[in-house]
Amino acid sequence: MNQGRRLSALLVVLCVFLVGQAVADTGPRNAEYWLDRLGPALNMTSYRGVFVYARGDQVSSMQIAHRYRNGIVEERLVPQDGASGEIVRKGMRVVCVLPDHGRIQLDQVIPSGPFAEAFSSQLMPVSRWYQPELVGDDRIAGYEVVKLALRSKDELRYSHQLWLEKSTGLLVKSHVRSSDGKVLEHFQFTSLEITDSLSDSEFVIRTEGKEIARELAPTKTSSPAPRMDGWTLEWRPDGFIPAAAPRSGKGQAVAFSDGLAAFSVFVEPARKIMLPTGASRIGATTVYMKQLEVDDMDFFVTVVGEIPPTTARKVAESINVDDTLAFGAIGE
Repeated sequence: MNQGRRLSALLVVLCVFLVGQAVADTGPRNAEYWLDRLGPALNMTSYRGVFVYARGDQVSSMQIAHRYRNGIVEERLVPQDGASGEIVRKGMRVVCVLPDHGRIQLDQVIPSGPFAEAFSSQLMPVSRWYQPELVGDDRIAGYEVVKLALRSKDELRYSHQLWLEKSTGLLVKSHVRSSDGKVLEHFQFTSLEITDSLSDSEFVIRTEGKEIARELAPTKTSSPAPRMDGWTLEWRPDGFIPAAAPRSGKGQAVAFSDGLAAFSVFVEPARKIMLPTGASRIGATTVYMKQLEVDDMDFFVTVVGEIPPTTARKVAESINVDDTLAFGAIGE
């Protein structure tokens, strides 16, 4: 009888333990848990869909197919409004076809947004620069999602809100917000199918036109003053490390990311035509231009990215052109 009671008690304790484990396994996760899932999900989730991307009063939509297979990311992006064209990526090789725009230079175009492996493959510990908070649940494009807030801890970057699909951690919606809470940039899937059933035909270039191809090369250095050919960046906001640079052989551009935001720096000899200097902004994207003279040569510095204008200005003013001969070789 005593043995039967002990067995019953043991079963009760075991049931309580198992129920407790089940609750723990399916209970709410903290913000850090979801941030840890964000980076891998951006690359390793296969899906197709359509998303809208709004910057200020500019709104565009894009069709996307994204596949992760054998450790390689494949992606095809097709604009749904405006000019025709497409961007196809396999690994770090990007091919862009925009026939309505003529020849473009990918030396000065780094495919970004929420899908760039150049940034998402090396998410930094963003909680050092942002205060993460789990806001609650929502539903986007038919999927159950969790909403995160990432408030900037300084004035050098913007705050973010992220909506992640619960089963995969895939980013399905995001806001970039100013210090006063204004939404500067908005991304959201309007239709989405998370699936591994994507055929090779969904990643074939179909647009007729001149193809421009480039290799995106991740920059592995994290030195205090990353150096490109002929110039050095002497200051950047804490947390921003080199993310990727177009491998064009010219060494004129480099991109930086803190795991959420990114900006790119371009340095080139000044053209004969006069270009405007100072800052302009579309949504959360700032463009800051500055001209400088070194050894009787004029150079043009451009900083582009999701950073406040004051931050972009400080970055531009920290550029040091230290080898004009390198730029002479570029022009040959």
